[in-house]
Amino acid sequence: MGKIIGIDLGTTNSCVAFVDNGEPRVIPNPEGSRTTPSVVSFAKDGERRVGSVAKRQGVTHPESTVFAIKRLMGLSFDSEQAQKHARLAPYRVVESERGDAWVQIEDKRYSPPEISAMVLEKMREVAESFLGEDVTDAIVTVPAYFNDAQRSATIAAGKIAGLEVRRIINEPTAAALAYGFEEKEGKRVAVYDLGGGTFDISILEIANGVFSVKSTAGDTHLGGEDIDNALVEELASRFQKSSGIDLRDDRVALQRLKEQAEKAKHELSSSLETEINLPFIASDETGPKHLETKLKRSELEILVSEIVDRTLGPCGQALTDAGIKREEIDEILLVGGQTRMPMVQSKVSDFFGKAPYKRVNPDEVVAMGAALQGAALAGEVEEMLLLDVTPLSLGVETGGGVFHKLIPRNTTVPTRAREIFTTSVDNQSFVPIHVLQGEREMSEDNKSLAKFELAPILPAPRGVPEIEVTFDIDADGVVNVSAKDLGTSREQAIRVVASSGLSEEDIKRIIEEADAYKTTDEKRRELAELRNAAEALLYTSERAVAECREMVPEDVVAQVEADIETLHQCIENGDAIAIRDSLETLELSAYKIAEAMYGSVDLEAQAEGEAQSDS
Repeated sequence: MGKIIGIDLGTTNSCVAFVDNGEPRVIPNPEGSRTTPSVVSFAKDGERRVGSVAKRQGVTHPESTVFAIKRLMGLSFDSEQAQKHARLAPYRVVESERGDAWVQIEDKRYSPPEISAMVLEKMREVAESFLGEDVTDAIVTVPAYFNDAQRSATIAAGKIAGLEVRRIINEPTAAALAYGFEEKEGKRVAVYDLGGGTFDISILEIANGVFSVKSTAGDTHLGGEDIDNALVEELASRFQKSSGIDLRDDRVALQRLKEQAEKAKHELSSSLETEINLPFIASDETGPKHLETKLKRSELEILVSEIVDRTLGPCGQALTDAGIKREEIDEILLVGGQTRMPMVQSKVSDFFGKAPYKRVNPDEVVAMGAALQGAALAGEVEEMLLLDVTPLSLGVETGGGVFHKLIPRNTTVPTRAREIFTTSVDNQSFVPIHVLQGEREMSEDNKSLAKFELAPILPAPRGVPEIEVTFDIDADGVVNVSAKDLGTSREQAIRVVASSGLSEEDIKRIIEEADAYKTTDEKRRELAELRNAAEALLYTSERAVAECREMVPEDVVAQVEADIETLHQCIENGDAIAIRDSLETLELSAYKIAEAMYGSVDLEAQAEGEAQSDS
């Protein structure tokens, strides 16, 4: 079996790692960077770009460049989070036939798993190029607070990317694995994970290879993107105040603002002030307008203080759920690029009463932990026992639309729970079972996972029949629900498979399209390489003809010139087969110039030798 790689599929950047001789190693991409932007762009000619080159295209073609797609994973179009994202994103967010939030680029629609699959495929290619072998298996990380629909969407993305996702593990848990895989002494660890689009806090106990998650909390729509957006709003307001022009109505200008906001945020992590200069950002009847302003770290902190404070509520909730006091935490791990912000570090220190542990790279530690989990499954490192929890409560709908929890959040998995229910009306012939996930009191406010019926039930007054409902969650988080009439022993069961917004037919179709695209992409790459080789040969051949025309037979020169003209024509037509054939033909005829030249040199040398002998 080949390597099982670990992939941190991030909102802003993604990272891939593997285990080499027992040690996790991050794999750099072809540009030499250890992380890759989670950005996908679509060119007019149909070419698709992923990573840094896609991010650069976002400035000039924002409407065809997709970023932060992780924020739409598993969301319905009419949800508050999807609508907020749609308002801020330069690309179009549309409603699919099933009511999910998708992306539209020109006349084609893409589901969030499909876009995420393009990023995963890029990470797989990075790993394959580095390792020199095919990669088919991966551990992919997700925010701890992702629900079943979002996890299912991530698994679907892996499948489309040609990966078998061996396990989905929570990002804070993966970070803890990387931190504590050699930890022998017992420690209580808080993992504070503030990334580009999500926030998680997990409390774990680590000892002798056992990683026990005690609680987790978070917000799947809270992260660096919110800080960037707040800064964009501030810069747009400043510009509108000075020029009267609202840059928020211009997608290209808005994308330039976003890039500058992200840059300024990074600079203010190491300096107290930064200068923002965006020339020709807009124009009116008086001419072009430029954005020139200065931003202090203190101004940024005032802008985003409320956003950072929102992370502290889940921190307190996680400690309460774990039954652990702040002073009982031994280490605080900071995970996610946004934790580099000084104010974030300061607020975390104040909350927990101690400085965070800083000897892990917040951008890479999640991928490294995922790689360690993969190596453990492959038997490359000593197996680690990972006891994770279900992040959200599971239960059923009861009379009046009330949500009744059977498995509370932060219950260690695998687990089982059962409870007795009864009928609500006389002579009820069947019992509907509606399986839900969430923390709200009413069913309609939670996530629906599945519906099924237990029937028939013998006629009886309400409250008499006894219906036993059982929930089973295995180590991979797969939910099985069964309902049994204790009077008749009749039973009905269902395996809950969360919807990713894609049917199996959709996934199959997308995989086939991806294979076709890969073939087209390979042909495009082959054509580009042939053109490069052809243009190089044309340059040397034309130069040889120009410099050596007088010393080479006329028929050889004529043949080479004819072959040069043919190759020029083939390049213009863009036919790869014709270019290859013409390239080979020109190589053969160009060799005759060299042969003629070397032949004439030999004849001259021979003549000189004979002349010396005669003298």
